[in-house]
Amino acid sequence: MTQPEQHVFSSSHGDICYFEWGRAGIGPSVLLLHATGFHARCWDQVVAAFPPDTRVIAVDQLGHGRSARPEITDWHMIADATAQLLKSLDIPFDIGVGHSMGGHCLVQVAAQLTGQIGRLVLVDPVIMERETYLDPPDYSATNHMVAKRRNSWAGPDEMFERFCDRHPYRLWDPVVLRDYCEHGLLPAGNGTFELACPPQSEASVYATSATVDPWPLMENISQPVTILRAPQIEQKGGFDFASSPTPPGLAEFFVLGTDIYIDNLTHFMPMQEPATIAGLILQNHG
Repeated sequence: MTQPEQHVFSSSHGDICYFEWGRAGIGPSVLLLHATGFHARCWDQVVAAFPPDTRVIAVDQLGHGRSARPEITDWHMIADATAQLLKSLDIPFDIGVGHSMGGHCLVQVAAQLTGQIGRLVLVDPVIMERETYLDPPDYSATNHMVAKRRNSWAGPDEMFERFCDRHPYRLWDPVVLRDYCEHGLLPAGNGTFELACPPQSEASVYATSATVDPWPLMENISQPVTILRAPQIEQKGGFDFASSPTPPGLAEFFVLGTDIYIDNLTHFMPMQEPATIAGLILQNHG
């Protein structure tokens, strides 16, 4: 598919940037929501594997990419900004896709915009056990490990070279990692660049991960829901971001839920095998 068009929508939470491939036609319409710390263009290689007549909207969610970066106090903010965008677009999406945090937000959006999304694909969503939301832990954005990420770069090439042999980035398709680096930096002045999702912003998203309980919303989602689930990795020492955050039985709690367990990939499955994930997204469509 060709390069996307970039647009900006003014939500009540700040500007939301989004990217559009294709136009309404005979192909499916697909919504893509990224994970914490990522951006819309991380989906480029998934989009490239879609049929050329596919219409795609990929969103830089609030606090990420080229969208506004207010202090994130709960995940409702993120989902609500996206819902406002989609309501304004008034596009009937055949498929909505959310990866990680994007999966949680997609559940919120689908519950709010009843009927606008035909089918949901939740890619290893951050939807924790129900008990977690009943007694949420007291996370601190200041102390979260991602708050200490490096945030000054000479450019995308330096970022790529630093990450390409490090876990979990070394698991990724190098083309996807290049997209992440190329579109994940913004000019910071003096010829340097900073992360489009700054460390403190990313940490605030992690710190507020238990602020919105999705379970009551899940029970009211009547459209088909497919969960693509990665293995849960035994944690040894530090936290491994490649491990699945998704409870194995999550699909059973949707009215029309289907679980697809992918044992050879990780939480970063769209980055590892974008063509495989593209095929699973469109599976059974039409």
